Amino acid sequence: MGIGNPGPEYAKTRHNVGFRVLDALAKRLNVSKQEARFRGVYAAAQIGDLKVGLLKPLTYVNLSGQAVSEAVKKLNLQPEQILVVLDDAQLPLGKLRMRPKGSSGGHKGLQSIIDALQTEEIPRLRVGIGSPPEGVDMVTFVLSPFEDDEELVIGEAVERAADAAIVWATEGINAAMQKFNK
Repeated sequence: MGIGNPGPEYAKTRHNVGFRVLDALAKRLNVSKQEARFRGVYAAAQIGDLKVGLLKPLTYVNLSGQAVSEAVKKLNLQPEQILVVLDDAQLPLGKLRMRPKGSSGGHKGLQSIIDALQTEEIPRLRVGIGSPPEGVDMVTFVLSPFEDDEELVIGEAVERAADAAIVWATEGINAAMQKFNK
């Protein structure tokens, strides 16, 4: 599950890194069909023999929990069976951090998911987007696009995050944390 905002005006913003990772996964997994489902855009995919689902909520970041809780209920999943991919302004640009559980760290989209599922025991993969420059508020920063020199770094981070998600799905969270939390 990737956190982001729907619409072309948000596509290249910092807040949409989660969507970009899901797009990279969909491309790698040769996803050919996406459908409107669970208050979002959903695609079923295969990683070897493993069936996975890719969900991009269309509820906007702060209401991501609505889509995720609907998918969890209808697909009969446990919270530890989902991976939330999100941006993190407290991590340096391009750094990845995977954790099996924890607080939202102030991310309203993750907090919405925690509230909806009533647990902090939700695996998450944070992708560093850097911190706002002095004088720029957080909302303005996360809704802004990456600068040209940052785009190369974030592009590489998106690909590594897609790798991390595949390792999480196939080898487990401990293997993914060992390989990608550097």
